[in-house]
Parts: sequence; structure tokens; C-alpha cells
Amino acid sequence: MSSGDGALLKVVSVRDFVTRKGAGEKLVLTTAYDALFGRLVDEAGVDAILVGDSLGNVIAGHSSTLPVTLDDMIYHAMAVRRGVTRAMLIVDLPFLTYQVSAEQALENCGRVMRETGAQAVKMEGGGDDVLRAIRAVVGVGVPVMGHLGFTPQSVHAIGGFRVQGRSTADAERIVAQARKLEEAGVFALVLELLPSSLAAEVTSAVSVPTIGIGAGAACDGQVLVLHDLLGLNDRFTPKFLKRYASMADEVRSAVSDYRDDVRAGRYPDAEHSF
Repeated sequence: MSSGDGALLKVVSVRDFVTRKGAGEKLVLTTAYDALFGRLVDEAGVDAILVGDSLGNVIAGHSSTLPVTLDDMIYHAMAVRRGVTRAMLIVDLPFLTYQVSAEQALENCGRVMRETGAQAVKMEGGGDDVLRAIRAVVGVGVPVMGHLGFTPQSVHAIGGFRVQGRSTADAERIVAQARKLEEAGVFALVLELLPSSLAAEVTSAVSVPTIGIGAGAACDGQVLVLHDLLGLNDRFTPKFLKRYASMADEVRSAVSDYRDDVRAGRYPDAEHSF
């Protein structure tokens, strides 16, 4: 890919993910849902951008990711793609768009790859239906990222937003699922809301990189929802989240100043008029 001045840009690839794990270099991921934020995080140097079905919560205001459709994901991924030139672009497959059959998974992954220009997709879970979908999709050349631990599309079965793998049986199941996902062909694995010791065990058990969110420091990389780390989503306060800005306060303050200037007749002034 070429930059505007004709120089070649090094686009992050699946191969880079594997190389980074071998070299012990941490991978950095964030979400993005539109072209502007896609461009900003790309310019900031993240390795990959996840167009997550978390847009159901963050953008659409739903209480879960379940209402998100494939068309929703494609629309937002197309927008992000327009802002991104270097980072890998990964798109979530939403609820029940890949679990029903291998044929369904192939068709929907095909749409995502053709229409968005993404380099990979992500699927949640480690059951037989997901493994079947992953094998089919990887088999036609589409990179797949897996996702274990707290899987938001299964929020009702899990019993809400809570840490997974605390019991010995659950921990053993998650490690076994991670190995099966690697065998099925995933190039990386998101680990969400796991005890740090279990995440470390999974990271050692597989040769593909693990990407943690609420899973401790032993993972091969980390991902955060952009609106959370920026402090835009200031009502979301889980233990694992570190805010790197307080932009909700800045937005409220800026809009309040704008409101006051308009009502007082201070804006627009001569400087901002033609």
C-alpha cells in the first residue's frame, strides 16, 4: 500500500502477529467504529483495529451486543476502512451469523471481506459449532481471531458481565478450548475477563498470540474499547479499565461553553463570520 507521498506503508499482517509473540513484543489493539477514530488510532500506531460488535453498546445504546446485525458491522467496518492505512482491520461477526452452519459462516465472512476490505474476522466461543465455522472460513483463506472467557454474545447463558474460569473445571475447559481453536486455525485469541493466572496458562498453552481485555499482563497483547480508554464512556467503570483521558468531561464543558456563547451573542463573532 502506498502513502500519499508515494512511500510504501508496512501494513500489519497475520504474520506480524505470530512474529511478535515469538519475539516477546506486545501487540496493541483498540476498537473503532468510524473513519475519524479509525484514522486517529491508526496514526497513533496501534497494531490492529477491531470493529467490534460492542458498537451495539457504545454507539447504538443497546444493553448487549445481541441486536447488532451483519449489515451494522459491514457499515461501520466500511467507514473505519476509509480512515485506516496501516493497522490490521478485524471485524466481529455478530450473534448467529456463523454458528448455524459452515455455509452460513462462509457466506457471511465472504460479505465482510468483500465489502469492507478487512483483513480478518473474529468469532466468539469454543464450541463445536464455532470450531466448524472457523475451519470452513480458514479453509478458504480468511484469517480468524478467536475469543474465549467472557463472550458477550453469550451474556445471558453466562449470567451477566463477570469473570470466567474461576473454578478448576472451568479453567480446564477454557485451556482445552484454546488448544482446539488453535488446531482449527485461529491466528490469535482474545481472552476476556479471566483470572490473570489462567490467562497466563492459556498464553503458554498455545503458539498463537493472546490478546487480553481484563485478563492480566501475561497476554501477548491488549485490546480496549476506544471510548472506554478515552473516558468518553464515563459510566463504564470495570476494574480492568485504565482511562487515559477524561473526554466526557471535556465534551460536556465544550458544548456548555458553545451554548453560553450562542445565547449571549458572542458566537459567531467577526472573526468567525464572512
